[in-house]
Amino acid sequence: MGEQKTVEDFANWLRDLAVTLHENAAYLTELDSAIGDADHGTNMDRGFTAIVAVLDETTFESVDELLKKAGMTLVSKVGGASGPLYGTFFLRFGTALAGAEITPASVGAALKAGIGGILTRGKPELGDKTMYDAWAPALEAYDGAVAGGSDLGGALAAAAEAAAKGRDATIPLVARKGRASYLGERSAGHQDPGATSTTLLLESAARTLA
Repeated sequence: MGEQKTVEDFANWLRDLAVTLHENAAYLTELDSAIGDADHGTNMDRGFTAIVAVLDETTFESVDELLKKAGMTLVSKVGGASGPLYGTFFLRFGTALAGAEITPASVGAALKAGIGGILTRGKPELGDKTMYDAWAPALEAYDGAVAGGSDLGGALAAAAEAAAKGRDATIPLVARKGRASYLGERSAGHQDPGATSTTLLLESAARTLA
């Protein structure tokens, strides 16, 4: 049986996430200023502000159409690494839900597809001090919750909690990918901004899709 989630529910998630990223833009940029280009918060805020503008002027007939448009908007509007990575995530996430009933299992499969897009584009490995350090444990926790009979909200909450632990675990790591890797040992002691925004995304999903 499906969770009876609608296009509007997923649009509400994107709107909530836009507000969350706007409120945390300065924080994300502060994190990025320590080990990156000091633009992660600004870029994410710009991208999701553009998504909200699209939501305000477009009617979407399906969840996959909505999410794919969100992904394309991020790719076109956001610079740096975050635009292509998050854009690819939403494109793959939406594509995997095309024609599917919204269930904990189908959303889990779509999350896996979205994260697969991040892996294809960025080629991160666990421990590289990237957003994947939040995504990997989140997906494992989500799948475990679904296997245990959890509903969508419960599975997303489990994913968000695991992502937060993965985010925190990036602090002592030495970066092996992206701009942060140029710092070598000096990248240790700083929280990864991508893992932080990933956690915000999943916390927003848990709030709005429960």
